[in-house]
Amino acid sequence: MANFYTDIPEIKFELENSPLMNRIVELKERDFADKDQYAEAPQDVADAIDTYGRVLDIVGDITGNIIAPNAEEVDAEGPHCENGRVRYAAKTYENLAAMTDAGLNGVTMPRRYGGLNLPVTVYTAANEMVSTADAGFENIWSLQDCIETLYCFGNEEQRQKYIPRVCAGETMSMDLTEPDAGSDLQSVMLKATYDEGNDCWRLNGSKRFITNGDSDIHLVLARSEAGTKDGRGLSMFIYDKKDGGVDVRRIENKMGIHGSPTCELVYKNAKCELCGDRKLGLIKYVMSLMNGARLGIAAQSVGLSQAAYNEAIAYARDRKQFGKAIIEFPAVAEMISNIKAKLDAGRALLYQTARYVDIYKALEDIARERKLTPEERQELKQYQRLADAFTPLAKGMNSEYANQNAYDCIQVHGGSGFMLEYACQRIYRDARITSIYEGTTQLQTVAAIRYVTNGFYAQVIEEYLAAPVSAEFEGIHRRIKEMATKLNVCTAAVKEADSQEVLDICARHLYEMAASTVMSLLLLRNTLQAPELFAKSMNVYLLYAESEVEKHFNWVRHMNPDLAEIFRQA
Repeated sequence: MANFYTDIPEIKFELENSPLMNRIVELKERDFADKDQYAEAPQDVADAIDTYGRVLDIVGDITGNIIAPNAEEVDAEGPHCENGRVRYAAKTYENLAAMTDAGLNGVTMPRRYGGLNLPVTVYTAANEMVSTADAGFENIWSLQDCIETLYCFGNEEQRQKYIPRVCAGETMSMDLTEPDAGSDLQSVMLKATYDEGNDCWRLNGSKRFITNGDSDIHLVLARSEAGTKDGRGLSMFIYDKKDGGVDVRRIENKMGIHGSPTCELVYKNAKCELCGDRKLGLIKYVMSLMNGARLGIAAQSVGLSQAAYNEAIAYARDRKQFGKAIIEFPAVAEMISNIKAKLDAGRALLYQTARYVDIYKALEDIARERKLTPEERQELKQYQRLADAFTPLAKGMNSEYANQNAYDCIQVHGGSGFMLEYACQRIYRDARITSIYEGTTQLQTVAAIRYVTNGFYAQVIEEYLAAPVSAEFEGIHRRIKEMATKLNVCTAAVKEADSQEVLDICARHLYEMAASTVMSLLLLRNTLQAPELFAKSMNVYLLYAESEVEKHFNWVRHMNPDLAEIFRQA
């Protein structure tokens, strides 16, 4: 029987071989304060790591033996809209039941609300495996992560009311975008008005492109301040489907992720609750929500890359041409090696980002209970900045890699890859959205570029380069250092140009140079610890990364304001 955890040792490696994991466990478990109250609570760090592995083993079993076998049928049937409500594909209900019966909801929530109190890093691993099985289903199951926003910014009454329901298996959605407000969320116009007679808020208007839009519990961005037109007039609200007032107008007919209903919603005087403070909906709460969602899409992208690799290598080993398996042809072997190399590099970036998120999130949670020490405040600031800098790299690059890897997977299949009976075409269609939703790759570049220009990525890269390297990998280390030097030269050249147009047109190139260098160093770190797992990918990825950095280096160093103006006129 398949198991997407035990069959992929690289995931277990990421959970067990980072020095940050001990700190994550200590912070998440509050020095193991729960061990006397909850039987399932770990006794120490080793017990916690073992618990994480046992939970992920269950996820691996369900994804390998239920969700993956159901994926093609779910993709073919898809959800339906009936009388203003969503009906999932039949096998989606089977998937949801399997995850709920296994207790795999409220993964990161505290035990006092019925959650598993697991770190974001572990939840990320679960997300990856679910996405390898079926990225469309992952979109439904992983939206439980919206409860983090309610947990962080809602009041205790709301926590007690909603979090146990999510932990018991109820679904969630984040209702942000509208027909005229996609990435530009400050243009949201869904109206929220206070109903004094019933002591509640009411929502009126519409939302579009809402993933899992007929969920049980919604977080809704709406305009609470009459007469405003920007983000300062927006607040966050909690809508409970049990209260009625919201109908599904239609389900979008999408290219991919068919199992996940993407809905247009109509709000008609829908009762809701204010979450947190007025006017902070976009400025504070959506930013938190989106960062979590972007890490989720990074995990989804890695899962899709894993699925592409699985399909490509299985087909190449089985398919024979000219008397031998096509994997023996160098052109095919190179494609598959590149898929695996990008997968391993992207996964290293994903889990490093998740670990950074874990530390700062845990410290933020502790700060709600007591005053942090000066050392803890400094630690919080450090890891929050690292998480903020790494999240757009992880989301942007892994989504681009997922698209590239899905493309190459079809190419390995040749003509068969164009046929609907092979899973690679579903993976290809599912992957395409990852570089678009929750912030396009272009928006990830916008979020990341300040960390290039202010030297933060260069500082992190320098710290990574300072780590000791065995003699066997000194050559690789030297080559990565040369990549870092080219990034620094390009950054200095763009800053020296003192032109916003030059910066704007070079931003994507600098972003990818930084990401390629960071991923090379993270993959080297993994290779030093487990060469049997990563040495091949290290050598392949470095060739790829070097060529990408060189391409960007040549592009950026020839850019000037006159050329930038040509692009603006295109």
